[in-house]
Amino acid sequence: MSPLIRLLASFIALMMAMGIGRFSLTPQLPHLIGEGQIDLTGAGLIAAANYLGYLLGALDAMRARCPEQVRGRLHTGLWLCVLLTLVSYWAYGFWPHLLLRFGSGIASAWVMVMITALSQHIALTENRPRLGALVFAGPGLGVMLTGLLALAANVTGQNSATLWMIYAVAALLMLLVIWPALPQPASTAAQTHTSAPDSRQPGIARLGAIYGLYGLGYIIPATFLSQMANARFNGQWQADLFWPAFGLCAAIGVVLISFRRHRPATTRYWLMGALWVQAFGVLACLIPSSAGLALGVILCGTPFLACMSLVMQRSRDLAPRATARNAALLTACFAVGQLSGPLLAALSSHFSGGLQPALIIAASGLSLAGVLAWKSISAPAERALCGAPTAQR
Repeated sequence: MSPLIRLLASFIALMMAMGIGRFSLTPQLPHLIGEGQIDLTGAGLIAAANYLGYLLGALDAMRARCPEQVRGRLHTGLWLCVLLTLVSYWAYGFWPHLLLRFGSGIASAWVMVMITALSQHIALTENRPRLGALVFAGPGLGVMLTGLLALAANVTGQNSATLWMIYAVAALLMLLVIWPALPQPASTAAQTHTSAPDSRQPGIARLGAIYGLYGLGYIIPATFLSQMANARFNGQWQADLFWPAFGLCAAIGVVLISFRRHRPATTRYWLMGALWVQAFGVLACLIPSSAGLALGVILCGTPFLACMSLVMQRSRDLAPRATARNAALLTACFAVGQLSGPLLAALSSHFSGGLQPALIIAASGLSLAGVLAWKSISAPAERALCGAPTAQR
């Protein structure tokens, strides 16, 4: 099967697993809160359970060392995303949704890590780096899909249970379409995953800190965007436009970043700029108007998945012989940041009655991540280009 078809299947797999299996909670929060199933504090805890599952799934993905283990986690994760979304149709109240979102977090992490490793291996082997980067636009279009489905459900007066069923059917259809074309872990991919990494990987720890702060910074507006819009528009259908717009901006950001000419010397500066743009976007969400929220959608959404692509590219620049292992490690760091975000939001809601303190802390975290990216250690190719020694500076 052609590399293009396999990369397209990877794109749709992330679209389904992340857009539906992972982020479908965001457009559902206004419904769940409006139906009296949960409150804003409970919403933060349910989101935290989802990200705890994502963390555990990412840590478990690091143990996949042979093709059978990679394939098993990928296929199990995809089917779990469908089944847990379907079971959500019958869920009611805080604890059922918390447990289901926890399971969805594990499943989506398995898919994210395995698809990242397999698709980027295909892109590298076939010399299609731009197509490899475009795979990360999948979650953005998945977010846009969930948002448009939520908009249609709201306009037609559907409740949260019906919307879960709609999401499950959409996820099943996507999975059945891509199943024959999913990338298969061959021995070369397994070697990439299991080969012993360099004993010293300067810069990976700092990159993990950057990715963790990024996870903390973006996740609060990404989780509560629909609820913030719903509060400002008093439940009117216009509020449902913000989440699909966020997904569209995220996909556009990946497309734009894919056209840059890859140079290890400039990747960290692109990452720094993307992080700082997103910090301004988080602060824009504090402006008490629909215009402020729209600006937040553009400034937060556009760098959202671009940052993910840049971090993974930076990882390959720093440690080209441990790409898959570091993808799982960085995903775990990312999940720690994401887990902290909803917990912070729950505390903010409990003590202040709103998300303003949490948003300020999130913007500060993104600003700090940008500083760390700016001062990060040079990649080997960059040091060689500059004639610098390979030791850590």
